[in-house]
Amino acid sequence: MTEDASIRVIGRALDILRVINLQGAPSMTQIAQAVDLPYPTALRIVRALIEEGVIEREPNRKRYRATALVQALAYGFQSHDALVTQARPHIEALTKSVHWPISVVTRVGNFMVVRDSTSTQTPMTFNHYYPGWQVPLIQSASGRAFLAHTSKDIRDTLIAHIEDSGTEHEIRMLRAFESSGEADKIRRQGYAAVARTAYSANPGRTSSFAVPIFCEEEVLGTLTLVFFAAAMTLDDAVTRYLPHLRATAHSIGTDMIGRA
Repeated sequence: MTEDASIRVIGRALDILRVINLQGAPSMTQIAQAVDLPYPTALRIVRALIEEGVIEREPNRKRYRATALVQALAYGFQSHDALVTQARPHIEALTKSVHWPISVVTRVGNFMVVRDSTSTQTPMTFNHYYPGWQVPLIQSASGRAFLAHTSKDIRDTLIAHIEDSGTEHEIRMLRAFESSGEADKIRRQGYAAVARTAYSANPGRTSSFAVPIFCEEEVLGTLTLVFFAAAMTLDDAVTRYLPHLRATAHSIGTDMIGRA
């Protein structure tokens, strides 16, 4: 097997693990469809993951779930636990005030990952976004807010990584993001917004905007508000709720001083 082929197999295996993590216990057909692979190819990878002990087939059902061994992969990823702890009372209070769900989102590789959310605490949502839900870095409000506000060193590293390993679509969007001045605009206005998000669980039915969470000079992640696109325009939502989102992000960042 060539080096490129080995890298592709690793990437596909990680994609399958993400699907199982997000869907809970998908069938083999659902896995193959979600990662856009032929059924026999997906099945070979699933069998390999079973042999490694990170997933297992459910008893009496042709469905697959992660095992406790997967937790070993996360033992070193504790850096944002304090962020979740400190942010929780703030996002609960904000949702109680504005009614829309609020998420704390951090970057993991080329994705933004929901670390905590109040989507279960309000009826003003189509779906519950549990910790671990992933959104794309370049296309999402949270990713664009993070990318625009993070340090130049981290941004340059991310850009190089995406250009080296991202899809053609991701690379085109990244280059447009950099060349169009969009990053400068987001930094000036202090937030990023996306209307009728195409990557959500209900494509086109929600919009969102996000602000960075700073701990002194470091961007820890973003605070994102998601709302029904039919309820108001993106401009109306920003005008109405941006001050609340900024104030909450500032309070979280202040609480994180000395804990990050």
